[in-house]
Amino acid sequence: MLSDSAMQIVKATAPVVAANAETITRRFYSLMFAGNPEVKAFFNQAHQHAGNQQRALAGAICAYAANIDNLEVLGPAVELIAQKHCSLQIQPEQYPIVGKHLMAAIHDVLGDAITPEVDAAWREAYALLAKVCIEREAEIYREQASAAGGWNGYREFIVERKQPESEIVTSFYLRPADGGPLASYQPGQYITVKLDHPTTPTSPRNYSLSDLPGAETYRISVKREPALTPDGPAGLISNYLHDHIQEGDRLEIGPPCGEFTLDDTSVNGQPLVFLAGGIGVTPLLSMVKSVCRRNHLPPVSFIHAARNSRLQAFSGELRNLAREYPHIKLHFRFDESLPDDLASGRCDSCGLVDEEFLRRELPSLDGQFYICGPKPFMAGVVRALSACGVDAARMHWEFFGPKQELLAAN
Repeated sequence: MLSDSAMQIVKATAPVVAANAETITRRFYSLMFAGNPEVKAFFNQAHQHAGNQQRALAGAICAYAANIDNLEVLGPAVELIAQKHCSLQIQPEQYPIVGKHLMAAIHDVLGDAITPEVDAAWREAYALLAKVCIEREAEIYREQASAAGGWNGYREFIVERKQPESEIVTSFYLRPADGGPLASYQPGQYITVKLDHPTTPTSPRNYSLSDLPGAETYRISVKREPALTPDGPAGLISNYLHDHIQEGDRLEIGPPCGEFTLDDTSVNGQPLVFLAGGIGVTPLLSMVKSVCRRNHLPPVSFIHAARNSRLQAFSGELRNLAREYPHIKLHFRFDESLPDDLASGRCDSCGLVDEEFLRRELPSLDGQFYICGPKPFMAGVVRALSACGVDAARMHWEFFGPKQELLAAN
C-alpha cells in the first residue's frame, strides 16, 4: 500500500501533472528511446508518430493519480495494460527503465515544482503500480504456459492457408510448426505476430482471432492499411503480410491475450448486440460464433458497418451464420455504398450507425452491447448509445487506440 504522506502528495500534485501530461509523456518517450534504445522494439512507431501512445500514457497517468486512494476502480485498466504487456513479452526488469525516464521527464517539464518530497511520493506511487502490473503479468504468463497447448514467448507457426476476404482484408490460417496442440482462447482475444521486416525494424503486432475457438488453426484477418495516413506512415506490417507472406511461410506467434472478451457468466440470457465497424468485425465474429454454440441462445443483433460491398469482409460467412441460426438478426449498413449495393441486397441500409438508426433497428435497446471498429465509428456509436439511454456498464468495446480519445469525442 501507498503511505499516507505519499498519497496526499500525489493527490495534491495530480492537477499540475495532468495539465502537463502530454508534454511529460512526449519527453518521456524521447528520453527513453535515447537512453535505452533496446526498448523501442516494443512500441509501434506509427502510433508514436501520430501521438497515440503519448496520449494513452498521459491518460493512464492522470487516471492513476486521480484514483490513487481507490485503486480498485483501475482494475479494468490494469488488466488491459497487463494483457498488452504480456502480448509483447514485457518482463519485470523493464519496469525500472520506464520509471527512471518517467521521473526524469516529470522533472524536466515541471522543474522546481518537483521537490524532493514530491519526487519521493511519485516514485513510491510508480513502484506500487509496477508491483501490481508485474504480479498480474506473472499470473498471465503462468496461465499461458500451463494451458493445454500453451506456451510463453514466441512459437513458430506455418501459414496453412491465405484467403482473401475483400479487396483489402486477407485471412491467414496458422498451424503450429511443431505439430503440437493449439491453445484455446476466449472469443475476442488476439495473438501477436513478430516479423523481422527486411528494411525497417518493427514492433510486434496484435491481430484479433477471427474464428471460433477450438478450430485446428488460428485465423487472423488483416486489413491492408495505407502506407501513408494524415498522421504519418502506417501499414508497414499489414502490407508486408499481404504482399510477401505466402502459404507455407513461417511466422513467430505469441499466445492469445486480451481483456475484451465475451463474458458468458454475466450475460445470463440477455439480448446481445454486436456493433462492428470495418475490420472491427474480427473479434465480434469470434464472439457471435461462440454464442451460437450455447444450449440456450439469447436474441442476437449483429450490425456490420462498412464502406461498401467491395471493402466489406465476411459478408458471406455472416449470412450463412444467420441462416443457420435464425435467432441472429443481421444488418449490413454502408456509408459509401456502390450504386447497386442496396438494390442488390448487398446491404440493408445506407448511412451512419447513429442514434436515429439504432432507435429504429433496436427498438428495445436492452441487453449487452459489444462494439469494435475505428475511432470515428466507435465514438459515434458510444455517443448514440448514450443518447439512447444505454448506460456505460452495458457497453463493452475494443478500441484500437487510447480510450481517452474515444471518450473525449463524446
